[in-house]
Amino acid sequence: MYSIPLFDLNYDDQEELAVQETLRSKWISAGPRTAEFESDFAGMLSVKHALAMANCTVALHLAVKLLEIGPGDEVICPSLTFVATANAIRYVDAVPVFCDITSLDDLTLNTALFEKLLTAKTKAIMVMHYGGFACNMNEVVSFARKHNLRIIEDACHGPSTTYHGQALGTIGDVGCFSFFSNKNISTGEGGMLVTNDDVLAAKAKLLRSHGMTTMSYDRSRGHSTSYDVVSPGYNYRMDDLRASLGIVQLKKLPGEVVKRAEIRKQYISLLGDHPGMIIPFRNYDEYCTNYIFPVILKDSDFVKRDAVREQLHAAGIQTSVHYPPVHKFEIYRSSGHTLPLTEYAADNLITLPMYSKLLPEQVKFIASTLLSLV
Repeated sequence: MYSIPLFDLNYDDQEELAVQETLRSKWISAGPRTAEFESDFAGMLSVKHALAMANCTVALHLAVKLLEIGPGDEVICPSLTFVATANAIRYVDAVPVFCDITSLDDLTLNTALFEKLLTAKTKAIMVMHYGGFACNMNEVVSFARKHNLRIIEDACHGPSTTYHGQALGTIGDVGCFSFFSNKNISTGEGGMLVTNDDVLAAKAKLLRSHGMTTMSYDRSRGHSTSYDVVSPGYNYRMDDLRASLGIVQLKKLPGEVVKRAEIRKQYISLLGDHPGMIIPFRNYDEYCTNYIFPVILKDSDFVKRDAVREQLHAAGIQTSVHYPPVHKFEIYRSSGHTLPLTEYAADNLITLPMYSKLLPEQVKFIASTLLSLV
């Protein structure tokens, strides 16, 4: 067991009470709590439509389906991301075209490389706002408009993060969010698909529930006694148990973000300008969820990085790596992409603990231990 884990849930008796109330309501599948969670989430982002999903991966799958991306189409996407980002593209037999990161200071997509990656088959750009830090969406949108491309935002790290005052996930055609247990909003499993497009929202609502024209809760309330199936669909719904957790977590999010910002500020102050280390997004000054706190070792390799991680673990500090590069996984290795900055970052990155319950003395211990090793 680690004395300082990588992450800790921001849960208390509010979540327990919410689940109890849902159980006592006798309706636990998709229903009133799901609708309430969707409404609250849409309100937070100032977006027209928010549809709760079983997880973010299925939201990403629906996003590519909604935008009619299919066999042979190409989608520009990151490699420094969780594999679900690329897998969702493969689900529809499209081709992920991996783009390098901007720099070791900015781990989001390098928009300057888009032109070289563009082909007649390019259909869309799927960005991932790494760590909750926004991609250069002005450049992404400008390029997409110029070449008639669609935009999917994998905003799983950034619920409520803003880019020039606009919420992440609402800038492109479709935005997708994750509520996995280690995310800023935690429901165990769960996700959200958001869009301002009425047509896309209506289609998503059908596809997430078998293509059925009504859902079980509607029929239980007498709004309909039957249903039609008008499209091949999926069982991608969220249930009311998880939605009840999401409602509570959403209310806690503003306070959670404030505490994470304070912790990030402390980390940066303590780690200083160490010549052997880079703190990505060090000077980022927009509102951000601070999902994780990564550092990158300079003049290093994965052997040295792993040795530092082992010594941190021996000191009781849990760490992680966000992420192994997708283009290096066996299933994607044949793509032939060479992404030098992504590969260096992945080999030399250490994700330090980041959560609202982290105490100042713990942050100080983590920083001092790390500084003694690099």
